[in-house]
Amino acid sequence: MKKKFSENILFSFIREAYGELKRVVWPTRKEIISKTIIVVVSMIIIAAVIGAIDYGLSQGVSVLINLKNKYNKWIIKKKTIK
Repeated sequence: MKKKFSENILFSFIREAYGELKRVVWPTRKEIISKTIIVVVSMIIIAAVIGAIDYGLSQGVSVLINLKNKYNKWIIKKKTIK
């Protein structure tokens, strides 16, 4: 009985993928741990920088909003005095 064309392609792909995985040079445990530490520390630093920028910008916007409110109150007070 003749095999279907799609089955031949599938099994061929799996066989080739398995062969490629045999040739992969996997990192050592020490390399994995050191690179993981580098990634985690980098992410903490980036998160801190982004958090500081976000906090600074939100405080800046808050100051601008408060200045606008004070200015509006001053304008209203000035109009009622006249």
